[in-house]
Amino acid sequence: MPTTSDSLPFTDRQQAGKLLGEALEDWRAAAPAVLALPRGGVPVGLEVARVLRAPLDVLVVRKLGAPLQPELAVGAIAAGVTFVDPRLAAATGASEAYLSRRIQEERLELARREAAYRGARPPVAVMGRTIIVVDDGLATGATARAAVRALRRAGAARVILAAPVGSPDSVESLRTEADAVVCLHTPPWFRAVGEAYSDFSQTSDAEVRSCLEEAEQWTGTPSGGQSNVTPPR
Repeated sequence: MPTTSDSLPFTDRQQAGKLLGEALEDWRAAAPAVLALPRGGVPVGLEVARVLRAPLDVLVVRKLGAPLQPELAVGAIAAGVTFVDPRLAAATGASEAYLSRRIQEERLELARREAAYRGARPPVAVMGRTIIVVDDGLATGATARAAVRALRRAGAARVILAAPVGSPDSVESLRTEADAVVCLHTPPWFRAVGEAYSDFSQTSDAEVRSCLEEAEQWTGTPSGGQSNVTPPR
């Protein structure tokens, strides 16, 4: 795998996405759609979609952060799906009351982001289709797990989970959820997704919208029929 000047696997999300797209070339014949997890997964997903000449859309998933450790996901929500890791929740002191409050808050944010990113565009069709779910990395795997379950619920024919880097344990456990998991880098020393990137700067809402607009250059408006992966009301 190409390395950067400071020996990290990836320069940035764009370079990681190109490499990931090349690793997914065998799926091109299945005419997949690429659904990226905002925000950081979207620049990666754009490059995957570019390589595969596939439509790009977002699948908004919100992590349920642990008390005092908001970046540590003890669970996640997606459209019609709530996932909580009971062992991680117990270990971090995430009580039922805490989780209930966080779920309600994140449902509101999920709906807001869905509208902000896609606007008036209809979602990419999911029913009966091969879907490649892309994120910039797999740490606990909670958000990816919720995404895969939401797509199963929406009737996807196959769900392929793809990320440049991931925790070996999370990648292995997610193989029971997705039809296939493609992860380029699973370091035994894994501590955080950002440690695999030279540039892991935050992705903005504006960048997410720009990526979706850019993908329309080779696919047209991402319609192809409306899916039922829509935010809960």
